[in-house]
Amino acid sequence: MLKRILLTARWIIGHRDGAHVVHENGVAVIEGDRVLFTGPAWDGEADERIDYGQAIVAPGFIDLDALSDLDTTILGYDSTPAWQKGRVWPESYVAAGPYEMYSPAELAFQKRFAFAQLIRNGITTALPIASLFYREWGETAAEFEAAAEAAEELGLRVYLGPAYRTGGQVVDTAGTIRAVYDAERGFQGLEEAAAFAAKVDGRAGGLVRAMFAPDRIETCTAALLQRTHAIAAEMGAPVRQHSCQSPTELRLVQEQHGCSPIEWLDRIGAIGANWLLPHGTQASERDFALMAHHGATLVHCPLVSARHGGMLRSVPKCRAQGMNIGLGTDTWPPDMILNMQVGMMTARISDGIDAIRSEAMFDAATLGGAAALNRPDLGRLSPGAKADIAVIDLRRCLQTADPVQTVMTATSGRDVRDVWIDGRRVMSDGAIPGFDPDAEFGRAQAQFDGLIAKYPERTLNHPPVEQIFDPSYRRL
Repeated sequence: MLKRILLTARWIIGHRDGAHVVHENGVAVIEGDRVLFTGPAWDGEADERIDYGQAIVAPGFIDLDALSDLDTTILGYDSTPAWQKGRVWPESYVAAGPYEMYSPAELAFQKRFAFAQLIRNGITTALPIASLFYREWGETAAEFEAAAEAAEELGLRVYLGPAYRTGGQVVDTAGTIRAVYDAERGFQGLEEAAAFAAKVDGRAGGLVRAMFAPDRIETCTAALLQRTHAIAAEMGAPVRQHSCQSPTELRLVQEQHGCSPIEWLDRIGAIGANWLLPHGTQASERDFALMAHHGATLVHCPLVSARHGGMLRSVPKCRAQGMNIGLGTDTWPPDMILNMQVGMMTARISDGIDAIRSEAMFDAATLGGAAALNRPDLGRLSPGAKADIAVIDLRRCLQTADPVQTVMTATSGRDVRDVWIDGRRVMSDGAIPGFDPDAEFGRAQAQFDGLIAKYPERTLNHPPVEQIFDPSYRRL
């Protein structure tokens, strides 16, 4: 007989009639890997009872663009322009031959380290994303085998697939960015990704599923994307591809194909309801209309966009078009709560205070992600849904009359206390079994420092490190 666990808290965010509902001083009951009940009271039997007190028991967050490396985008926070600071390969580096700047052990470590941080922030389902700037070309099936093992060990629900591409971006001494291609290498990456997908899909009792990750629209050929679309559709797997995120991308796609990125996907027939498209900050109304027409999901990443001076224009308009919107963190820390808060702020800056309410952003982090993955058993606490739960501690928060509005104004990822995934308590009082924060963070910092030391090799004109990254103040 399956074990029943009863959770009580000041606030339970349940689900009824297609929408989240709130139970004050309510109850949630887990049976096995599923939610059995949410409501104001439970008169049945329970094998274990946990009272969280001043807390929110909420559906776990779904991160459709989840950081899975040691974030290098923060190196460009104040050090610009990117093409002068190692964020685009110089022609001299390409001529010398790109190489893997991390060892296989380091690649495996950073996935496990990142997965623990996702759990720490209440993220229960993740689609990993990592930078290819420091890679030889694309990601490998071997490192994703290690990622699958780490996800199973830690208990994180993941969709995995190595990123592949037909080309990469290079910059010349004048600062002109162009794409360089290797079509054969791109197809080899896709075939390896397809073989990995067939092998991994459904592992760990369904905790590990497959996805496809062609890297960028401007560095993929039509044939590669069409083949990706066909394979993924046959498998029923999601495809995630970054799009409409930079002026450089728009320029390259216009030069190559004479249209916008989403217009090109539409033209070549490589877009559908299983396509997840971060970031959309450079998308036109026509692009948004095409996304909505095909049922694709816009993956909104407000925190990382705002850090670099961008924002989506706009969440309310996309919602009005009937577009599905999910969220991605895509940066360090992978704080989905902060991500939602920045999403609220930028949407109101764009469209006004009455244009969006807190529940719209909370829906995107839960129900929107579930819809993107065609998983009605995720993103909600309703009978029969997967028992994926984030418990947000409110003991150090000034209480308000509504839990979701409190999340949007007074909490952060650091307030996530417990996390349950598939009915398993994978974090308790901030501690993740098998993860030693002191040791793991020390190793992560050492690995990150080693990468920074190699930055001159892949930076235009190869300046020393101290000339690449601009310090905040003069160092003595």
